[in-house]
Amino acid sequence: MKLNQQLNRWNREVMNFFFPRHCPFCGRVVGRELVCEACEKKLPFTEDQAPRAGAYGKCAAPLYYEGPVREALLQYKFHEKTGGVDYFGRLMAQCAAEVYSGCFDTITWVPVSKKRLKKRGFDQSRLLAASMCVDWHTQPVETLRKLRDNPPQSGLEGAAARRANVLGVYEAVEENVKDRRLLVVDDILTTGATLGECVRVLREAGAADVMCMTLARGRG
Repeated sequence: MKLNQQLNRWNREVMNFFFPRHCPFCGRVVGRELVCEACEKKLPFTEDQAPRAGAYGKCAAPLYYEGPVREALLQYKFHEKTGGVDYFGRLMAQCAAEVYSGCFDTITWVPVSKKRLKKRGFDQSRLLAASMCVDWHTQPVETLRKLRDNPPQSGLEGAAARRANVLGVYEAVEENVKDRRLLVVDDILTTGATLGECVRVLREAGAADVMCMTLARGRG
């Protein structure tokens, strides 16, 4: 074993001793594991239904957005409970390898706005993308910037925004997009509107291909 590998192993063991891992779904201490066995057995895996097609093209997700998955994602996204990100990334990497093997050369993410980033303190999709990249010895590449938060989707204000056809929420980092085959990472697929807009912007900026990946999605 190389010295760096040995040092990394010792470092992980020390961290696990002083800061033990907790299952992101039930909170139990799991030691070296990323999730407790009981929760993993009950998780709503999409299995052979992982890919889904829509206006965004194709999106794959390893989990359904329900029950403990929904609660864990809400805790992660809005309450800074990031302890499960290693497990989330591993699930997404496995799913991407099964669904998209050989189809992409660059991993990127759906960004939050500067305002949201300042308020929240982290970009949840960027963390997921980075966690996916760990075992592949690569890093996610910034291909999009969010110019402002999305317009409201309901009520009078939302109706006015839709009538005005408000676009331009995202802009491409063109030098990182052209001729690349992109895998765009987000946390949840619901209506698909956000991913659809990101895919449109990236294709118009010259991406050779764009496919999508989320941790979870609805069953509908």
